Amino acid sequence: MSGPSQPAALDHGHAVPAMPAPLTSWLVPGATCWRQERAARVAILHDGAAYFAASREAILKARSSVMLIGWSFDPRVRLTPQGEADRETMADLLRRLKATRPEVEIRLLIWDMPWPISAGTDLKPDDIRALLGPGIEYVVDSRLPFGACQHQKVLVVDDRIAFSGGSDFEVNRWDTPAHRDRDPLRRLPTGEDYPPRHDVMMLVDGAAASALSDLARQRWQEATSGRSGSAVPEASDPSLSDPSLSDPWPDSVTPLFEDVTIGLARTIPARESGDAIRENEALYLLAIRRASRHIYLENQYFTSPLIAEALAARLAEPEGPDIVVVLAERSPNGFDRITMDGARRGLIARLRAADRYGRLRILAPHTLQGRPILVHSKVAIFDDRMLRVGSTNLNNRSMGYDTECDLALEALDGDAGDARRIAIARVRNGLIAHHAGCPRDAFEEAVREKGLLAAIDDPALVPARRLCSLVASRRGPVVRLVEAFHLGDPVGLADAWRPWLRHRALARRREGANAVAGQQPVRAGAAQPAEAS
Repeated sequence: MSGPSQPAALDHGHAVPAMPAPLTSWLVPGATCWRQERAARVAILHDGAAYFAASREAILKARSSVMLIGWSFDPRVRLTPQGEADRETMADLLRRLKATRPEVEIRLLIWDMPWPISAGTDLKPDDIRALLGPGIEYVVDSRLPFGACQHQKVLVVDDRIAFSGGSDFEVNRWDTPAHRDRDPLRRLPTGEDYPPRHDVMMLVDGAAASALSDLARQRWQEATSGRSGSAVPEASDPSLSDPSLSDPWPDSVTPLFEDVTIGLARTIPARESGDAIRENEALYLLAIRRASRHIYLENQYFTSPLIAEALAARLAEPEGPDIVVVLAERSPNGFDRITMDGARRGLIARLRAADRYGRLRILAPHTLQGRPILVHSKVAIFDDRMLRVGSTNLNNRSMGYDTECDLALEALDGDAGDARRIAIARVRNGLIAHHAGCPRDAFEEAVREKGLLAAIDDPALVPARRLCSLVASRRGPVVRLVEAFHLGDPVGLADAWRPWLRHRALARRREGANAVAGQQPVRAGAAQPAEAS
């Protein structure tokens, strides 16, 4: 872990016991995660500019393979529009790699978007293949249940390093942490500008990256099974495990953590090969129930009744944790405004009604001149103990209907755990300070002096025009209908096209979630709850 060798005191506004009880991991393979693997290096990449630049460096270092699993993909995206390669698109980069190192296997698996979602794109799969050129495999994933989406966002290079989080390689994803009101580099291929956008990715190496490679290869196998010419790729040459031969880690990226265990949590919808996998949901509910001081969430959506119930239960406790939720003021398209924004209206109202002790803040970030910033990240930080970055939205479908992948690391006991706790708290404070447009050091000092919520409520640090209390959307008849049946947000296969069954499906999910993330300790090997039927 890079940073101070001695842990500094962190005052979160709560009493900290002098001799804390030994911590038991919240990451339990088979229950709250799929696997736990070590990473020698872990980095957090803040916003699209950092991710795109780091991914370009890594791709240029590839010696064996590049595999991308994503929700969407546009080969015209420029990874470094402000640099020397400002004219180079992703298609240019991959063609150049293939030309100079023809032995590198390049495979891209992207969701086969149905209409009307696909109506907004001007590139069809054959157009994308033509731009990529020969030798680069581009496959659309149409093997998921109808209506379910491939939402995992994973880039693996040489099976040695892997990125995972909230961002896709799309033409409206690049932005810097400045989130300027108008940035000439935030341009679509048509020349139009697009709104400022916030996103977060995690970069890992070692066995954790190898595990993400396994996940990507499994998705490739499921999506291409039976297709001629699309055999499952073999793993990289074992000689690549020798770090002296090749290290695709980007030179510009400094690790934030070193030698840590990473938990990989998945969501996979029910299919012929087995029941739904809901590790992401189980980990969220367990961490919410076990957090003692702070829960920090930033997410694109906020509509899951189970997540809301778990948060409301903590708000009802006199000494429960402070809860800070950062969301976009509104979604960027009409469909999401009706479905996701509409459904979150009632959820937010119920949480605020449950906030008897004033420990809830639901906030929306804006630019310096007041333009809403689109929050697309999926980050969760519990106390200064767990940091989680992934693709999972806080809605029903991300918990059981779409494919998702999250990475989580914990700070447990010992000297290394102390240093990690400092780093996790700094990530949380840095994100809030970023959204507020204030220096992180000043915000951290205020947190130490008077606690997290008091620092957030200080208008000198957090101007209301930059990070304001979220005002829920108007509750008209359409919104009432969306709220009642969670339209556009199925729980699983059983209710996907029968929204009148959604309440029954949620009740069954509630029972299963309580079994996995309840007050009793979760045992290794605990069975996964079955798909609601």
